[in-house]
Amino acid sequence: MYFIGVDLGTSAVKLLLMSEDGTVEKIVSKEYALSFPHPGWSEQNPSDWWTQSIAGLKELTEECDKSQIAGISFGGQMHGLVILDENDEVIRPAILWNDGRTMEETDYLNNVIGKEKLSKLTGNIAFAGFTAPKILWVKKHEPENFARIHKLMLPKDYLAYRLTGVSSTDYSDASGMLLLDVEHKCWSKEMMEICSVKEEWMPKLFESYERTGSLLPEVAKELGFPESCIVAAGAGDNAAAAVGTGCVGAGKCNLSLGTSGTIFITNGKYGVDPYNALHSFAHADGNYHLMGCMLSAASCNKWWMEEILKTGDFAGEQKPIDERDASGHLGENHVYFLPYLMGERSPHNDPQAKGAFIGMSLDTSRADMLQAVFEGVAYALRDSLEVARNLGVAPERTTICGGGAKSPLWRKIVANVMNLKVDTVEVEEGPAYGGAILAAVAAGVFANVEAATEKIVHVKDTTEPTPELVEKYQKCYEKFVRMYPALKEVYKTI
Repeated sequence: MYFIGVDLGTSAVKLLLMSEDGTVEKIVSKEYALSFPHPGWSEQNPSDWWTQSIAGLKELTEECDKSQIAGISFGGQMHGLVILDENDEVIRPAILWNDGRTMEETDYLNNVIGKEKLSKLTGNIAFAGFTAPKILWVKKHEPENFARIHKLMLPKDYLAYRLTGVSSTDYSDASGMLLLDVEHKCWSKEMMEICSVKEEWMPKLFESYERTGSLLPEVAKELGFPESCIVAAGAGDNAAAAVGTGCVGAGKCNLSLGTSGTIFITNGKYGVDPYNALHSFAHADGNYHLMGCMLSAASCNKWWMEEILKTGDFAGEQKPIDERDASGHLGENHVYFLPYLMGERSPHNDPQAKGAFIGMSLDTSRADMLQAVFEGVAYALRDSLEVARNLGVAPERTTICGGGAKSPLWRKIVANVMNLKVDTVEVEEGPAYGGAILAAVAAGVFANVEAATEKIVHVKDTTEPTPELVEKYQKCYEKFVRMYPALKEVYKTI
């Protein structure tokens, strides 16, 4: 049997074909447009997701025995607002996770409704990227669109709906809407009242590894798949990536260096960060997790290379830092980078934050600045790790995934900045691989998510911190943590 994982990302959909023993048979990616109609806005057309996903599914399976395709599931960009009318037509472009238009709505929820109440109802406070503030924005600024709402969906769930005709979501993705009672795994009636949301608009809730339906006959016919092919609920991208790296069960940690960056720490039981710096979400394995999310991670490196240096030679630009590493001079950079190119979420919750280089002088080199980008992302991830440590959650090792994780240098910097053993796994395919694993669990190939990852996810390499470099980076980090507070008021004037 074969299982398909669909990673609905911000710039492309990535589709992965996996056999039941965990072997990746084929991967296909299909890009689509990202729109910025106003400064700070970020939107996409859900029909582009569907068109490219169908094209990708056809290409992915053109050489395999399609009769053996047994299941499909997802990892998807979180928090996006997709609204459908009574005819199942998309009312307006989806408002994405990295959209910053909802400052007023976020302030209203946090300061008028109150952070304490939000945390009690949902386990979280409002962040600009969450779904609930977007709903309030549509109600205020596009009342004609709000009046037409018949269904509310998250991005990956729009694909699932088109495949099955079932309006569904999973607990991990729903946790980031600010409409879910995360502790009790049900929609919060009070939050829906606050946001003027009708319960009949909401999708049915499932665990990530549960079957939500099977392919509609017309979809199965178009793809050439059996109608018996099941569809599992899937998970938010970070929870799916955690499954793909084996970060399931209690006490595990995963770092993601993708477009955004996350630190994902599993809990066997529900818990809330009293500082509201980390998110308290449900996990795809049926348990819970704490998560810190920074909005710009590997995208900082992409911006630096492509927009500033105008080069695609990422490896070539890194060579001077590799040489510096070989001569033992990491941890001595005098340049610092604040990686807030899209504002920041965890732990600052500040959409107005901006990126900045600090400490440049006449002898500053390109290598210094690139190294500062790598280090700045690592320092910002450590900010969230320190919150977890203050809560008594102190992992000693972590898996790592995402495009940035392919750099041995960046892994070394992360290991020493955060003082963690950093494991890479044999299959580094993130949410798409996690989605395929969830489909296999839903089909009954594995008893549960933990059993699946124990069998098919394996560590291939570990980057260990060294005491000397950990000490150097500790001193650097102590300087870094003073920079955002010093600039916070300045950001408001820019």
